[in-house]
Amino acid sequence: MTSPDIVVVLNPKAGRYRAIRHKGTLQNLLEQVSRRTGLTWRIVQTSRPGQATELARQAAEEGASIVVAAGGDGTCGEVANGIIGTPARLGVLPLGTGNDFARCAGIGENLQIAVENLFTGKPRRIDLGSVAGRYFINVAGCGLDAAVAKRVNQGFRFLHGTAAYVAALFQTILTFKPVSMRITIDGEEQHLNALLCTVANTQSYGGGMRIAPYAQIDDGLLDVCIVKAVNKLEFVSVFPRVYSGTHITHPCFLMHTARRVHVESTPPVPVLVDGDVMGTTPVEFTVHPGAIEVILPVK
Repeated sequence: MTSPDIVVVLNPKAGRYRAIRHKGTLQNLLEQVSRRTGLTWRIVQTSRPGQATELARQAAEEGASIVVAAGGDGTCGEVANGIIGTPARLGVLPLGTGNDFARCAGIGENLQIAVENLFTGKPRRIDLGSVAGRYFINVAGCGLDAAVAKRVNQGFRFLHGTAAYVAALFQTILTFKPVSMRITIDGEEQHLNALLCTVANTQSYGGGMRIAPYAQIDDGLLDVCIVKAVNKLEFVSVFPRVYSGTHITHPCFLMHTARRVHVESTPPVPVLVDGDVMGTTPVEFTVHPGAIEVILPVK
């Protein structure tokens, strides 16, 4: 089967079903731009978790030049996993809850502008991280942030974006306890009690939390943020600074850059990968420089 130029992989549940509600609008926008450019397109829709990777791989193997993730950061990560190692390029349509990768990459959150970018943008090679056999495009980590993501995914979908993550964070912090972590960063080992260890390819996650304000998607490095054990009142008081990126000056935040990060903890804690929770520690994160090409706005 011959593939169209552009295949859009739509996650209907993304953004509290925002993606499926905007499907008609998306089709109209694609048709309008297609008439001007002559490029062909098709939308395929997922029906179960993880299927975006399969559909993306199929589209790439059938010859699509651009395979588009229509959803949130999780959908972007799944589609990236499907096209890595193929000539296909990644496109992004921000229809999820947080849309952090789209914002950090300069695509933004306006659907019409994002559709235009598929046809007028330029390819740019970016890094991916990997953990437990899966590539991630945005942010991974373990500890408190993974526990928060799990709560968002299970019970806070009635809230949008930042509000959902903040509500889940303040509920989770009430019972979450720091754990003993052994973290090895490019061969250098450290032992400490910590709330989390985040490994970032981009600057933000959780609907705008700039956990790694100096992260770049094409520098061949992962930015590591470790939050040391701190009393809950102090954590709550410093937390709002994560939205401006100024939290990194607080002594409980330790920042590093790395190519490889290994984390062990007692007890084991959940692991976060592009907004999804997958397994528990021990875990190892690795960077893959220039792993895929993404269609991004012309600077």
